Amino acid sequence: KKILFLENSALPLRIMHNLFLFLAILGDITQKGYEKKRSKLLSPYIPQTQGRQRELLLLSDNHIPNFLFLETESAVQKEHRNQTPAPSAAQTSAPSKYHRTRSGGARDERYRSDIHTEAVQAALAKHKEQKMALPMPTKRRSTFVQSPADACTPPDTSSASEDEGSLRRQAALSAALQQSLQNAESWINRSIQGSSTSSSASSTLSHGEVKGTSGSLADVFANTRIGRSWVYPRSSNYVPFSSQHPGNSFMIYNIFITSGGFFGTVPQPDPNQPKPEGRQMTPVKGEPLGVICNWPPALESALQRWGTTQAKCPCLTALDVTGKPVYTLTYGKLWSRSLKLAYTLLNKLGTKNEPVLKPGDRVALVYPNNDPVMFMVAFYGCLLAEVIPVPIEVPLTRKDAGGQQIGFLLGSCGIALALTSEVCLKGLPKTQNGEIVQFKGWPRLKWVVTDSKYLSKPPKDWQPHISPAGTEPAYIEYKTSKEGSVMGVTVSRLAMLSHCQALSQACNYSEGETVVNVLDFKKDAGLWHGMFANVMNKMHTISVPYSVMKTCPLSWVQRVHAHKAKVALVKCRDLHWAMMAHRDQRDVSLSSLRMLIVTDGANPWSVSSCDAFLSLFQSHGLKPEAICPCATSAEAMTVAIRRPGVPGAPLPGRAILSMNGLSYGVIRVNTEDKNSALTVQDVGHVMPGGMMCIVRPDGPPQLCKTDEIGEICVSSRTGGMMYFGLAGVTKNTFEVIPVNSAGSPVGDVPFIRSGLLGFVGPGSLVFVVGKMDGLLMVSGRRHNADDIVATGLAVESIKTVYRGRIAVFSVSVFYDERIVVVAEQRPDASEEDSFQWMSRVLQAIDSIHQVGVYCLALVPANTLPKTPLGGIHISQTKQLFLEGSLHPCNILMCPHTCVTNLPKPRQKQPGVGPASVMVGNLVAGKRIAQAAGRDLGQIEENDLVRKHQFLAEILQWRAQATPDHVLFMLLNAKGTTVCTASCLQLHKRAERIASVLGDKGHLNAGDNVVLLYPPGIELIAAFYGCLYAGCIPVTVRPPHAQNLAATLPTVRMIVDVSKAACILTTQTLMRLLRSREAAAAVDVKTWPTIIDTDDLPRKRLPQLYKPPTPEMLAYLDFSVSTTGMLTGVKMSHSAVNALCRAIKLQCELYSSRQIAICLDPYCGLGFALWCLCSVYSGHQSILIPPMELENNLFLWLSTVNQYKIRDTFCSYSVMELCTKGLGNQVEVLKTRGINLSCIRTCVVVAEERPRIALQQSFSKLFKDIGLSPRAVSTTFGSRVNVAICLQGTSGPDPTTVYVDLKSLRHDRVRLVERGAPQSLLLSESGKILPGVKVVIVNPETKGPVGDSHLGEIWVNSPHTASGYYTIYDSETLQADHFNTRLSFGDAAQTLWARTGYLGFVRRTELTAATGERHDALYVVGALDETLELRGLRYHPIDIETSVSRIHRSIAECAVFTWTNLLVVVVELCGSEQEALDLVPLVTNVVLEEHYLIVGVVVVVDPGVIPINSRGEKQRMHLRDSFLADQLDPIYVAYNM
Repeated sequence: KKILFLENSALPLRIMHNLFLFLAILGDITQKGYEKKRSKLLSPYIPQTQGRQRELLLLSDNHIPNFLFLETESAVQKEHRNQTPAPSAAQTSAPSKYHRTRSGGARDERYRSDIHTEAVQAALAKHKEQKMALPMPTKRRSTFVQSPADACTPPDTSSASEDEGSLRRQAALSAALQQSLQNAESWINRSIQGSSTSSSASSTLSHGEVKGTSGSLADVFANTRIGRSWVYPRSSNYVPFSSQHPGNSFMIYNIFITSGGFFGTVPQPDPNQPKPEGRQMTPVKGEPLGVICNWPPALESALQRWGTTQAKCPCLTALDVTGKPVYTLTYGKLWSRSLKLAYTLLNKLGTKNEPVLKPGDRVALVYPNNDPVMFMVAFYGCLLAEVIPVPIEVPLTRKDAGGQQIGFLLGSCGIALALTSEVCLKGLPKTQNGEIVQFKGWPRLKWVVTDSKYLSKPPKDWQPHISPAGTEPAYIEYKTSKEGSVMGVTVSRLAMLSHCQALSQACNYSEGETVVNVLDFKKDAGLWHGMFANVMNKMHTISVPYSVMKTCPLSWVQRVHAHKAKVALVKCRDLHWAMMAHRDQRDVSLSSLRMLIVTDGANPWSVSSCDAFLSLFQSHGLKPEAICPCATSAEAMTVAIRRPGVPGAPLPGRAILSMNGLSYGVIRVNTEDKNSALTVQDVGHVMPGGMMCIVRPDGPPQLCKTDEIGEICVSSRTGGMMYFGLAGVTKNTFEVIPVNSAGSPVGDVPFIRSGLLGFVGPGSLVFVVGKMDGLLMVSGRRHNADDIVATGLAVESIKTVYRGRIAVFSVSVFYDERIVVVAEQRPDASEEDSFQWMSRVLQAIDSIHQVGVYCLALVPANTLPKTPLGGIHISQTKQLFLEGSLHPCNILMCPHTCVTNLPKPRQKQPGVGPASVMVGNLVAGKRIAQAAGRDLGQIEENDLVRKHQFLAEILQWRAQATPDHVLFMLLNAKGTTVCTASCLQLHKRAERIASVLGDKGHLNAGDNVVLLYPPGIELIAAFYGCLYAGCIPVTVRPPHAQNLAATLPTVRMIVDVSKAACILTTQTLMRLLRSREAAAAVDVKTWPTIIDTDDLPRKRLPQLYKPPTPEMLAYLDFSVSTTGMLTGVKMSHSAVNALCRAIKLQCELYSSRQIAICLDPYCGLGFALWCLCSVYSGHQSILIPPMELENNLFLWLSTVNQYKIRDTFCSYSVMELCTKGLGNQVEVLKTRGINLSCIRTCVVVAEERPRIALQQSFSKLFKDIGLSPRAVSTTFGSRVNVAICLQGTSGPDPTTVYVDLKSLRHDRVRLVERGAPQSLLLSESGKILPGVKVVIVNPETKGPVGDSHLGEIWVNSPHTASGYYTIYDSETLQADHFNTRLSFGDAAQTLWARTGYLGFVRRTELTAATGERHDALYVVGALDETLELRGLRYHPIDIETSVSRIHRSIAECAVFTWTNLLVVVVELCGSEQEALDLVPLVTNVVLEEHYLIVGVVVVVDPGVIPINSRGEKQRMHLRDSFLADQLDPIYVAYNM
């Protein structure tokens, strides 16, 4: 415990937080460090606190994460803000000023609702007392500076876009950039020192400042999840703690730490969820379609009539960019130009015998939004020519968002011809030689310009064929589905005509009326009213394009005023723009309007725009009854429209619905919580001649009950007829027969699904509450994307969100839909603002919609893909998110709060006793899992083995018998031999070293000597010199001269732990050990005696040492395990002899053989192969130091080829280096004449599960230069026994099996077929060496397990190490690891050594060398590396394999746990802007494949994850670096 005296009243809570946190985090901080940090924190308050140390506060040493505390603003601040009027654009006068005010932060006005904004603020205020402890993500400063968005993206064409040209925008952006950098600077300076992740808390970035002074730590921790994950307390499980008892908070905190984290279980359906109670609805009929005597038989007939009889009447007026009328198309002109085009299309494009177009063909219409005249002529020209127009948007670039899908539609419609205007054609993107580019996914098109001067006048006798309207197609309107695919809704001539008639009747259109149209005239209501109904009724349309609306938002109101228009067609956004700018023009009058048709009335958020517009413009003559919302869809066309009201009649009612009810698909009037209410206005009645019903949105089209929300379906002649070319989808949409609850059809009239969700209210009024496309089904509840966007925008988005651009969609992760919110961030938004906004959005959505957000991402302004009219292209955004190409600049993942359907954590059952297991196996006919290599007793001994018990004697014997036989050759990077050693040379060199040890070192037999040499023959000579002198050699990897701080402490530790009396080394390394740089890392004054062996005196030892017994110690083998443990094991002379003999027999080694070794020679089997085996067996070893490969990747393979080596040994890091480095150089290898067909065995020396993927890649890659796929195999060894398995030259090939990953987590083995889901491929780790026995044991009961069961691998062999070498000899550990017995079933009482690895034995159908069936040993992984999470056992490599394959930019990955949280570290080899893309991908894949929630995702540079000489990841080193804040991460994300 540490005790800190604080004056309670004088210090702000923030400072107390920070003192508390750094004490808790740093644990036993030094007094000096503590004083320094404390004085820095308290400096501003010193005068107040001196001499008044009254209150005693006890702080525990728990590791406590360093949270940034965020809270909602206090009521006082909020009140103050509400009283301060926001400067609105309306107060300004000139349009340019107006634009400056709204640049950047304008809300998306489709979702504007003051009521909702208030509700959101109220919901956030509820969280005021419940502060959220949100960890701020950590990012490298350089990474996410936003570049001016215009430099890399096409101009923003959004509904609220280009304000004042890109030059002014760029200037503003650069200024904003400057500003945001300064902000960040001051913010970082304000924070307590530190940068990125942290000591045990893993983020020393900014202990955030707590605004306001109320509350205490208890409030924070009561709502805090340990380990950077939090749950905002819902009222049900939030227990408020008294702020007067700080003691409570620590108690709670400890509970969090020990309870092992929260994990939800499978959610049960809420028993209190509302259920529909009404009766089944009956279809609702609209009024009958009136019979009009002079109604034309087809729309073309109406055009012919007006074009010939009323030629001078205006039909369509186009505006220029300033909003002034620039051209009026009369009915006469429309008729004559359409005729010319029809004639040209049919007769002038091809030859007479081979026309390009014939009636019924489809053509594309490509016209910009500011050219309604050319479009209208082209459309009617196609109708008169009886070809089918398909209007599409003008493509801006070769790869527009959604452009490929448009191309698919064009291809499926068989379109080869595109009509366009000359101006538009010139503006299309071109190739260098002036041709129009081939748009991605589009068919090859011929472009036809339809300007009058290019059309041919038809002869006098040519007349178009106008037949009465029938069911033949008239035109195709494109429609984008929720998934992003584009379908063509085909509309028949009869439906087009009937729809005109229904609209004319509903809207009471009469000849000569003027209509102002602000909508897109190419589709939907803009086309139906502005192009069809106006021609049918000889009306005059004034088309106001978007480009005009941007420069002059009031233009449509001015047009209504100037032309005394009777009808205006608008969207909510246009109403809002007019309100923003209405002060600019006070004298406009809207008294002429009898209908203001609000065409996005289907958006439930339209009601507040309508109300606000009415209240503002009522004084300008707008009549309340003139506002007419309508609902439309591409398939059903106009679904419902409010008829113009009678003056003085009461206005239609509103529905105030409970959002909770809506989420269950039930209509409930909201009574309990006004914050989560949705106010909806009606969209009028069913269309004349139509019929409507509401069906369940999923499953069969069952009729809804009267109080149930469902999909609106209409039946009439006025809807679409099919999706072009898609018969299956057409049937489900256009030919729906509703069924009752019993499933039997109701009537035989087919209905069309409209894609709108709603209900029919009192008086047959239709209400729409959302769209099917925006439906998010989360945990069985329905949420509407638009509702969530509206909530996001209501959370003071103005400072953070760029132009209100927010996209909401759901992704399927772990058996449920998860909500993702993506917003564009303003270039000038500060990190703090953005993070604050994100945290409040999460609160607001949770409060109002009772649903968690899985991921909230902010991307740089202007980078989300756009629809043609500038909105966000949702499906493309979703696709980018899922493939990791969204490039967010801020991200917050909340899987802990959202994923509530994880299976329950496994409860470990009391184990079955070992006797029962054995009996069970016997009953089941299963043998006990054990295996053995060949019996050494049966193998003939030669004289050498019988004669010599010690390796030193064997070397002396070889020096006499074959003095000139070369045992070792050392190669350099060029492949040239730099040093060789014959038997005699090695013997003499060893003698000299032995004499130096006696003379200079004054060593006695049994003293330990550290050998510090680079890989080479000098190391071997020093080893035998020690044996000759009776000293115990300890080989140690030399420190890296460029990285002494990291590598020298390990050397020092081994020197100290081994109690070395002397260090043998080279002159260069001796100077390094005593250098000033070394002194900075370790204490260089206390090194033992250092002897350099570069210049040795020519002196012989009087007599060589001979150990009294073979059980005497020969050498110590020190190694750092992957878990960061340094362990030394003792190898006796008899074990050395047995090891060399086993390897000799397995690999058939004898004097005439050559082997190539590319391994580190410091420990384990690598050391044995490098230093021991050649002396024992007499074969020649060609030594290749692995570091030389970095200078010459070809070295190893060219050596094998040059010396025609049959057996070679390497490490995984060498194999990986060759695979990655030479992957694209196989042809170069061929030209160099390298052929690997000589290789019989290529053995990877490893102490881990075989890396099959790497071995297979290596085999496949070099197959072309002769490498046999059978050659590559692996070894298995551990600390207790360095060589248990080695493939060798005889015996069957290594076998592979597929096991079920889920079973493996439960410590079970279940074999599955290849390709089974969640399967893992395992390979046998070579053959068991002669003299080695293996048994599989339950590590807890120590009883043997059955065949194909998972357990710990225990080994018995003559070359097992004789124990650990430790400073304090731990006898119990020795006995447990090296001399342990089975608890049951072993009559012989064999002594076994525990390897610490999990694996299993499986009897195969293959025959072993002994003639019996072969038992294969499969290694699964090290026990001390496994992660125990949720009661299951995970192997890090399995999670890492999943993560590594999710994104091309992940170079390497490592995982570890920290306070029950899974931490995933990924190395990013791509650009840093991809860093945040990895966070959701990593979270998704680990959840999907391993049922685990990732706690922290750390993105680092390549090469940060430490790897040992065997190529194994040092996860514990990585964990220590993470906790000590030494990783310099690119980004650290804390998942909530």
